[in-house]
Amino acid sequence: MNGVPTRHLGELAVSAQGLGCMGMSHAYGEADEAQSVATIHRALDLGVTLLDTADFYGAGHNEELIGRAIAGRRDEVVLATKFGFANRLGEPTVIRGDAAYVREACDASLRRLGVDHIDLYYQHRVDPEVPIEETVGAMAELVAAGKVRHLGLSEAGAGTLRRAHAVHPIAALQSEWSLWTRDLEAEIAPVCRELGIGLVPFSPLGRGFLTGRYSSVDGLAANDIRRTQPRFADGNLDRNLAIVARLEELASAKGVTAGQLALAWVQHRGGDVVPIPGTRRQRYLEENLAALDVELSAEDLAAIEAAAPPERVAGTRYDATSLTFVDG
Repeated sequence: MNGVPTRHLGELAVSAQGLGCMGMSHAYGEADEAQSVATIHRALDLGVTLLDTADFYGAGHNEELIGRAIAGRRDEVVLATKFGFANRLGEPTVIRGDAAYVREACDASLRRLGVDHIDLYYQHRVDPEVPIEETVGAMAELVAAGKVRHLGLSEAGAGTLRRAHAVHPIAALQSEWSLWTRDLEAEIAPVCRELGIGLVPFSPLGRGFLTGRYSSVDGLAANDIRRTQPRFADGNLDRNLAIVARLEELASAKGVTAGQLALAWVQHRGGDVVPIPGTRRQRYLEENLAALDVELSAEDLAAIEAAAPPERVAGTRYDATSLTFVDG
């Protein structure tokens, strides 16, 4: 590929594809810090500017890792992190969006990251017990204090986005969006576009499933989150593998991988869409970035969507408990 083009999340200029760093510390098996730092450095060398983390990932480890990786290269990075999971090491899950916690969480993230400001600060999940006006009002105070540059929400519904944006401009909504998760297309994406809010799809490769690399959970680490997710479960897995098989046929005809085809489909959702595929490995980073060069015609897009219609995807995207934390 020839450099990474720029897109905008609200007024924030970022690389057209970012790097999701969660899996370097969280959810997908054991961490390998040297490998992860090398991948971050390679991403920056190739022109990726947007790095995405959260205080929840690895209970703070991921922010510390990112901080070490970008030391000396801060001016090359648009740094995004999130707050909201207040008991990162405990159960049951507690979501907090009260003003005091917003301030506390931000200061803690700045310390772990080793920086004096966060470029894009998200509320990780909406707190149903706290008015969004209070949460975003506190986030806006962080902007005024110079600790944060731009604000975002994650997995927020259309009504929440409107209320939040009325308090302070929201630059980005980070939510799951891929060929097998299209929930936000009917109502949420149109509201984002009406308000000028950019869209940051996480898991644009269906937690790696759409790459065709996984035919079962047997090879996954014991603590890999995919072992608990309905779409990877017996009874659903084979139905979903049939979708991937069709994507692989279409990808082969274009001379690309199934993952590149699926990621290119997300990139083609609009100029305000900046997916953040996650990986710890440089070869997959480079494969993902090459999807930016995949051109898709209207006929290509129709064929891809026919291969993966939403009604054919088997299983919910989260388990029942995790779904309760998705707003609206």
